[in-house]
Amino acid sequence: MAGDNKPREHVVVVGAGMVGLCTAWFLQEHDIEVTVVDRVGVAGGASWGNAGWLTPGISIPLPEPAVLRYGLRTMLSPSSPVYIPPSADIRLMRFLAGFARNSTQSRWRSAMGSLVPINRLALESFDILADGGVRGRTEEAKTFLMAYRTEAERRVMLEELEHIRAAGQEIGFDVLTGKDAQEIEPSLSDEIGAAVLLHDQRFINPGSYVGQLADAVRERGGEIRDGEVTAISDDGPQVRVTVGAQTLSCGSVVLASGAWLGGLARRFGVRTIVQAGRGYSFSVAVDHVPAGPVYFPAQRVACTPLGDRLRVAGMMEFRSPEAALDRRRIEAIADTARPLLRGADLDSRQDEWVGSRPCTPDGLPLIGRTRSRRVLVAGGHGMWGITLGPATGRLLADTIATGRVPAELAPFNPLR
Repeated sequence: MAGDNKPREHVVVVGAGMVGLCTAWFLQEHDIEVTVVDRVGVAGGASWGNAGWLTPGISIPLPEPAVLRYGLRTMLSPSSPVYIPPSADIRLMRFLAGFARNSTQSRWRSAMGSLVPINRLALESFDILADGGVRGRTEEAKTFLMAYRTEAERRVMLEELEHIRAAGQEIGFDVLTGKDAQEIEPSLSDEIGAAVLLHDQRFINPGSYVGQLADAVRERGGEIRDGEVTAISDDGPQVRVTVGAQTLSCGSVVLASGAWLGGLARRFGVRTIVQAGRGYSFSVAVDHVPAGPVYFPAQRVACTPLGDRLRVAGMMEFRSPEAALDRRRIEAIADTARPLLRGADLDSRQDEWVGSRPCTPDGLPLIGRTRSRRVLVAGGHGMWGITLGPATGRLLADTIATGRVPAELAPFNPLR
């Protein structure tokens, strides 16, 4: 804690999504003053409309051999669950080349081993937030079903779960028949012939949760303001952060700006490409609201119960984060889910949304100091920013407050 006569340290956090706000909250635990700045406001990026899963058991590197099995021709189709626009630029092609190099079993195994230690901190970090007064609730997934048409489709996941266990990640599951799965979850159609039931996972309404996290940061004296950060300078006694026509001075700055991370971090030595992997979602009425998430891995469609509606999410679209919502992706998700769900009104959709996940070529986040000790980054989590946001913020706040890098962050060096 700061001494009575010592000025409080001040940190500016760029980004008001899950990762940025968790970092701000945990910095406040160390009695550090925080200002959070975001270009569009709280939960304006990938945090609002995603599936909201808290699933450390399956938080795995995105580059994997199964992704390459789609093939380039499939990925160019607008209805493909992994989509690459035909007009891909040089930067995207460089990202995809790196992604392909990392989509081998040996590299996946190494990256999975790097994620296991931070995955172990994921759920307890949410509990620390709750114990500290954050009003957002995490929901126990009373059921978390991964559903398949056939046992052959399911075989890939069973192999992957064994690889996850072999890497040291705890994951409990049961193997079910399609009939067993339908008895547990009546919203599954007769098309489902096999399933896996995961244990000990959770979920949240991500937009609501991140909003309540922002409230907690404000209530403890933090400032959250809208504005685009256009420049950062660390060549004086303090770091200067330019926000529009204003300049903020601080002791350190944390870049947690999601898919926009690379633009600000590059001049501080961060060369890893952070590519927008855009996901789409919408909500629908359903006759039976599931007791927990439902995932169709072969189709890469994720469903989450939010109140009396079902959020349906999917797609990994490698495209500019500023591109407009493409209705073809929404329709492709609905068409894919239609034969697999029973009693879901997929033609009367609400809350249609697109958000950009920040993806790295090796599937590992960028967390820690840059070439400047006063400029740090926290991003590149791909699909797992919600799950790993609190653990990331906790570990990075410890780094700033103590000057020591926790062992869990060693594999995520932003200068790698």
